Formats: sequence, structure tokens, C-alpha cells
Amino acid sequence: MTQKTFVMVKPDGVKRKLIGEVVSRFERKGLTLVAAKFLWLTDPQAQAHYAEHAEKPFFAELVEMITSGPVLAMVWEGDDAIALARLLIGKTAHLDAAPGTIRGDFATSTRSNIVHGADGIASAQREIALFFPEQAQRYDA
Repeated sequence: MTQKTFVMVKPDGVKRKLIGEVVSRFERKGLTLVAAKFLWLTDPQAQAHYAEHAEKPFFAELVEMITSGPVLAMVWEGDDAIALARLLIGKTAHLDAAPGTIRGDFATSTRSNIVHGADGIASAQREIALFFPEQAQRYDA
């Protein structure tokens, strides 16, 4: 089923010059890049992006990390794009991320884990609407 998903190369990935590596992995998997923008998130944008974590003790650290430098925000499209993106990205905790995944190959800590990816249909829709309102359209699971 064709879906859109949201992926972001975080400031640590940008700083380490891993944008090309991330993009090429998604392209080689057969996904299509339909929108991208290079930006530096403001505190309000970061807080909106991580809104589901607002009550958690690590929320301030997430906001601080994602606003520490520029990011590459992207929308990818393809069959089962959300699940495929999650497979390519790997688990959040760097020690749990399998070799061959982006995080398994490049993350240096759970905080500095290179890339963010929407974890489901609802988050993909919300994140795409937040950064790319012109791309926001619904795909059923």
C-alpha cells in the first residue's frame, strides 16, 4: 500500500555529513523522496514535533538536541513506506539498533542517533502536516 512518511536527519547526522548516506539508503530501498527542506528548528517547532513526549522527563533534552543545529526534513513515499523507513532507521537505543540499519551503523548514543522517523500512520500524518502542509494527505494502513 502506498504511504507517505516523515523522516528527519537530526543535527548530529547533518554535522557528521551523513545526509547523502541516509538519502541513498532510502532511495536504494525503492522509496521516493517527494519533499525535503533544510532548516533549523525553533523551540516551538521542536516542541510541536515532540508533543507526544511533553510530559516525559527527557522532553527538554529532546528539544535541546533537535534545535542544536540544522536538520533535513523529508517526506518519502512508497509501498509500506512507514514500516520500511523504520526498518532502515533501526531501534532508537543505539545499542539495540542492528548492524546494517542507519542507527546501528552510525549512532554514537541514544541521544545522537542520526535520524528520526515517524512510527506510525498518525505520527507520519502529524509530522508531515507540521513541516510540509502541502504534502499532508491521508493514506490508509
